[in-house]
Amino acid sequence: MSETRFTEQHEWVRVEDGEATVGITKFAAEQLGDVVFVELPETGRKIGAGGEAAVVESVKAASEVYAPVGGEVTSANAALADDPATVNADPEGEGWFFKLKLADAGEFAKLMTKDQYDAFVKGL
Repeated sequence: MSETRFTEQHEWVRVEDGEATVGITKFAAEQLGDVVFVELPETGRKIGAGGEAAVVESVKAASEVYAPVGGEVTSANAALADDPATVNADPEGEGWFFKLKLADAGEFAKLMTKDQYDAFVKGL
């Protein structure tokens, strides 16, 4: 079974069988506007929790995407290179950015649940 957690930087992470899938939230995608380019991390790269992992550029701005949890990148969503608008269309599904082998499950447990994240966004 998978569970999704969220960060204050508007990333989501879904963990299944020790592998974490990371992307940006619907809120973040709406704030960015039309995504035109995504720079993804290379497979095999080790990233610490909170480390810069990717870049997303829209017609409005460029933003860093941080790793909500630490680990080693196992794959990147190559489809985003051809169709970065997928991030806007399905930010918490097909618009995922990268996957990593989770280094410390305790980091995941410290992140916000969906309810906590929704309350956080309402307070912005």
